[in-house]
Amino acid sequence: MNLTKLAPVLVVGLCLTACGPSDGGGVTLGKKIAFLLPDSQAARYESKDVPIFEARVKSLCSDCTIDYRNALGDAAAQLTQAEAALAGGANVLVLDPVDAAAAAPIVARAKARQVPVISYDRLVLNVAAVAYYVSFDDAAVGPLQAGGLLTALKGKTNATVVMINGDARDGVAKVLKLAVQNTLEGKVNMAKVYDTPHAGPDTAQTEMADALDTLQNKVDAVYAADDAAAGGAIAALIAAGVKPLPPVIGAGADLKAVQRILAGQQYMTVYRPIKAEAESAAQLAYYLAYGVAVPASMTGGKTVDNLSAAIPALLVSPVPVTRQTVISTVIADRYWTKADVCSDEYAAACAAAGIS
Repeated sequence: MNLTKLAPVLVVGLCLTACGPSDGGGVTLGKKIAFLLPDSQAARYESKDVPIFEARVKSLCSDCTIDYRNALGDAAAQLTQAEAALAGGANVLVLDPVDAAAAAPIVARAKARQVPVISYDRLVLNVAAVAYYVSFDDAAVGPLQAGGLLTALKGKTNATVVMINGDARDGVAKVLKLAVQNTLEGKVNMAKVYDTPHAGPDTAQTEMADALDTLQNKVDAVYAADDAAAGGAIAALIAAGVKPLPPVIGAGADLKAVQRILAGQQYMTVYRPIKAEAESAAQLAYYLAYGVAVPASMTGGKTVDNLSAAIPALLVSPVPVTRQTVISTVIADRYWTKADVCSDEYAAACAAAGIS
């Protein structure tokens, strides 16, 4: 299934199927697309988003130029980078903001130059002039997680479940928590529920250890908002000597999570197909750069509220990943390669799952 200190600037010129208009002298006039990413902490940006985005633009426009810049977690640097891209003639900005609210001036500066902005992966807030939002359908992640948890419980009634949520101040974490609770309400016993201000494996491990102490190690399943928290919960379960491990649900399709799934330590994760996201953003950028009407089917009429306007949204559906679907999801999309997943420690688990 194929479904950020001012940063150093990498400007990638692509001799990318000819598609632009001619200047009348036989020279094709290409467009410039600025791809502005927020940081390098997430390995996915350099290893996945950038090459996928570039490849899709290349397939659409042989003479377009990609102006790629990474802000390395500095919102002020990102504003400077955006201004430089605009001054350099960018026809479209594809912007993944360091800070969703602080990025509003970038959109305002682009609007002043009549340059459309695609908000990528994270929604820019408090400004109406965002042309499109391309990301994942986060509202669908929670139901997938909850559904996977119920499947893993195999109809067990009044099952004891520990819930490790993300930061209660985070919008996505709120959406996930509400969706999971709505799906599980009346079907399981939410014995311990945690909201985690400083989300991560260490905090989750501490919370899970507390739950195990309170519940005397009697836990039927664990919901974790993401794979880092799932890993922390699993570490606490192992440290407490819980056998067999109860099903643990995470999200993010982290490499370690995929390996834990193959090893039977984690039941499920949720994969957000970056390939589909990056390619969709590239396609939209191409349309906007050349003034081509965007097909209504790309968004299906969906919008998201950025606290200033309803922004047309292309939302990629997330995909559940279990031991049975690792091959057809994250490996088929080359999100992770077989070599990534099947390190020596997990070679036997890979072979047992048919990955060789």
